[in-house]
Amino acid sequence: MNIKDHIRGVPDFPKPGILFYDISTLLAHPDAWQVAMGRMAREIIKFQPDILAGIESRGFLVAAPLALKLGCGFVMLRKKGKLPGKTIRHDYELEYGTDTIEIQEDAIAEGQRVVILDDLLATGGTMAAGIELLRKIGAHVTGAGTIIDLAFLPGKQRLKELDVPFTCLASYDE
Repeated sequence: MNIKDHIRGVPDFPKPGILFYDISTLLAHPDAWQVAMGRMAREIIKFQPDILAGIESRGFLVAAPLALKLGCGFVMLRKKGKLPGKTIRHDYELEYGTDTIEIQEDAIAEGQRVVILDDLLATGGTMAAGIELLRKIGAHVTGAGTIIDLAFLPGKQRLKELDVPFTCLASYDE
């Protein structure tokens, strides 16, 4: 099965000139979604995770079912102010400004092996921020994964610079 057959391209979203790769159609197709999660599980298990970290919000859709399939824990990396209890935050630069990502203070034990997941890798800014946050709290980030990689953007290079191996199911060159 070709996973790309189940990913819809939406032109001019969120702004003119952008082709948005929408996983909603993949999620809605039970056979394709099952195949996608099976393939992701086979790749992610190679990173020997103790726990999976999903990036808000579509990363939750990838990490939670994979954690269940692999018998791992699952934690959320969220935008500032969205998690209850004490949190640890990491501020990072965007193309035009800054943003903040947080994790609950007690979500991961120091030294735990973590794989970070999202639906799509583009520039790698949010993924890199997640990796830096996880490292800040003492996690050992053993890998990263997404359903989609926009290979024409610098995301993979950014992860390589952080020495984090990466896997994806579908790569787009334009």
